[in-house]
Amino acid sequence: MFKRILIANRGEIALRIIRACRELDISPVCVYSQADRDGPWLESADQSVCIGPAASKDSYLRIDRIIAAAEVMHADAIHPGYGFLSENSHFAEVCRDSGFEFVGPSPEAMCALGDKVNCKRLARKAGTPVFPGTEGGIEDLDEAVQSAREIGFPVIVKAAGGGGGRGMRIARDEASLLDGIASARQEAAAAFGNPMVFVEKYLEHARHFEVQVIGDKHGNAVHLYERDCSSQRRHQKLIEEAPAPGVLQKNRDRVCESAAELIRQAKYAGAATCEFLMDHKQNFYMLEVNTRVQVEHPITEAITGVDIVKTGIRVAAGEPLPMKQSDIRVNGHAIELRINAEDPARNFMPQAGRIETFVVPGGPGIRMDTHARAGYTIPTHYDSMIGKLIVHAPDRATCIKRCLTAMSEFKIGPMRSTMPLYSRLLQEKSFIDASHDIKWVERLLESDRAKK
Repeated sequence: MFKRILIANRGEIALRIIRACRELDISPVCVYSQADRDGPWLESADQSVCIGPAASKDSYLRIDRIIAAAEVMHADAIHPGYGFLSENSHFAEVCRDSGFEFVGPSPEAMCALGDKVNCKRLARKAGTPVFPGTEGGIEDLDEAVQSAREIGFPVIVKAAGGGGGRGMRIARDEASLLDGIASARQEAAAAFGNPMVFVEKYLEHARHFEVQVIGDKHGNAVHLYERDCSSQRRHQKLIEEAPAPGVLQKNRDRVCESAAELIRQAKYAGAATCEFLMDHKQNFYMLEVNTRVQVEHPITEAITGVDIVKTGIRVAAGEPLPMKQSDIRVNGHAIELRINAEDPARNFMPQAGRIETFVVPGGPGIRMDTHARAGYTIPTHYDSMIGKLIVHAPDRATCIKRCLTAMSEFKIGPMRSTMPLYSRLLQEKSFIDASHDIKWVERLLESDRAKK
């Protein structure tokens, strides 16, 4: 096992990794930017080093400075968390070449699954359901048009090397397809350094379904069942729950098992998430594989009892998975609410500044993952998420009620947060009866704007 892990991240995920290290008797050390010099999570680390100015490009994205910090602090391994460099295969390769274990997949496995075109090829081999679409990246526009005709409009143009909604365009006819390919290529080149795009079928009304998987360096892989992430805005998730409500057991088992087989085929070691869209007939189509720990991993931990962060560290150290598929059972229901310092009433404007009031909820089944506290100043330079409320209960109906109670106890000020919006969403009929889809939140917000 490692003696010391450097955490190349910030905020609540850095604190989550620190806690996992403590339980494994590993010394956690951190890097931080000048904007995070007073970050509360740094108090829990054994040592910390400043690696640059506030801007991510000058600090958390500087591979050379992170490696230098790892050398200075005599780390054995580097944990990237999520975001920043977590899915950067070059970073994983540099870590390995510099003598540090990367807590995550090998560069080869990351490349195999991180590129959407390559991932689809591998998925077909593994029997994982994928969207009908172009076999590879678009090189000839006439072939792209012909493929779209065969698939049937609407289709979606996607960047091969990215995510988060960037490099994506919906096309409902041939003219918008050609425009979409041109603009998606330009955006993908700027955002990911890779202009390759491809075309696949677009589902008008779909739910977002994702499978948590984890593999080791000995060829073993298991799934930890699924999550529903359909409550989102502009491709950014707001509310996640596990397991996905209303899915037939035979369909759930089939797609979960295929996801485990996919990462087994990729010789993948570490935590990953296979993302799917599900239509109204419960047909599944794979979107992509996220080659890192997910923001919403705690709800899977709640229903399975598996500590995903600790298991990922053990796997990186060369240990085999401590469980078989038959050992994993679903216990109850869990919901995660991402607490963003944003004002929904003002088009989700970020709310930076000093927190004066910060009261977190408690009680049975309540978990709060956050680095914030009263007196902490939210910087303007990073993502607006300041925490996650995770609620676990014996069943979904009880879980929703428990969420509402917990949200009524949560207090933050003077800035606003997304919590009041969630209180409303959880009481909407479409959410309660699980008839919602990935556009339902946006439709609701558009309806609100139209009434003003």
